[in-house]
Amino acid sequence: MTYKEAEAYILGIPKFTSKNGLEHTRLFLSYLGEPLSRSRVIHVAGTNGKGSVCAYLNTLLLAQGKTAGLFISPHLIKMNERIQINGRQVTDEEFLDVFLFVKAKVDEMQKRGLPHPTFFEFLFGMAMEAFHRAGVEYIVLETGLGGRFDATNTIENPLAAVITSIGLDHTAILGDTVEKIAFEKAGIIKPGVPVFFADTQEESNRVIERTAKELGASCKKIGKDAYEILGIKDKYIAFSCANAYYGDTTWTLRNIGIYQPENALLALEVMRMLFGDKGCLSTWRDALARFCWEGRMEEVLPEVYVDGAHNISAVEGFVQSVPGDKRNIIVFSAVQDKDYEKMIAFLCRNLETDFYMVTPIKDKRAVSVQSLQRVFQKYTEKPVFARESLGEALTFVLERREGRRVFCLGSLYLTGMIKSLIKEAV
Repeated sequence: MTYKEAEAYILGIPKFTSKNGLEHTRLFLSYLGEPLSRSRVIHVAGTNGKGSVCAYLNTLLLAQGKTAGLFISPHLIKMNERIQINGRQVTDEEFLDVFLFVKAKVDEMQKRGLPHPTFFEFLFGMAMEAFHRAGVEYIVLETGLGGRFDATNTIENPLAAVITSIGLDHTAILGDTVEKIAFEKAGIIKPGVPVFFADTQEESNRVIERTAKELGASCKKIGKDAYEILGIKDKYIAFSCANAYYGDTTWTLRNIGIYQPENALLALEVMRMLFGDKGCLSTWRDALARFCWEGRMEEVLPEVYVDGAHNISAVEGFVQSVPGDKRNIIVFSAVQDKDYEKMIAFLCRNLETDFYMVTPIKDKRAVSVQSLQRVFQKYTEKPVFARESLGEALTFVLERREGRRVFCLGSLYLTGMIKSLIKEAV
């Protein structure tokens, strides 16, 4: 079997399985030999920012001299991105080797009448097996959806539970209020395990704090008063931390997202809890300054940015992060199960934009360009162009971008497609 065949098999899993409960995931892991049994896990959930927090944690652990495995989703270009060991994606050969092992165990399960793991379960199992083989000291684990019933929630004794900002997303599954969604995210909290969470809004804060109290877990809220943004310059954002532990250190991130200092501080607070006086602040500072997190206010070409904002709270954060020194062009796409009209309305009402370009993504849930164009025209009098091909859309925009910045958002699929297209062209 080849890597491509393994990838095709995994992508085809939704065709012949249904959602499984946590008991099934635990049974699946037992067939793999309990690869999580000796792991030190940091578990991260949230609506927005959880991938960033995971990436920062991974970077800081490596800077601290530790070995670490990182499991994230979704991937932007290649499935290997989801499984990273000591700062690098697993190779195609490593991916295939682990796949074959996991697939053989799944075959055993099915012979005994057990359901096939879901797409996410299968990749989660692969990641845990890969980390077990590598013997990493720490695992940074991003939930796939929600938290309470997510496959990653089969871990029993994590070092910390981290909950990033919470907003309305996946409402058909997680609930239609912030409180209901917070309840699902707070499902990763375990008895006595320290909790770190982003101060989003009072409704979600109460749910997280109440859950932590019920389970006897210490709970630390990271609010806007915990840090100060010092400035944004030359594609970097600089900030300082209010806590005396960090002294007068100035932290810089290679990202202009105004929301990223909060994500970085969540990761730093977990590191402070783990290492205390043994933490090397100068090393952490240098590591964060060098690190670039793909797909989050990432400059992929000069003055061309991609951002994974795909729900209203993320779009609000995106708009706050756009510098006001140049004119803007927006490239947008979305999937049908997102509240794309609310995102579009907010963009049109709150960000000065010269023109808009809509284009489809390669997914069966993609919103048609005609529908997107109609929604934009409902909220703006500026020109709204539509192209069925992403290549044609980008060519059109790049030929007309003089003196403007281009921002591409609305879906992580769009981000991945743009990055892939640019990679192919180089």
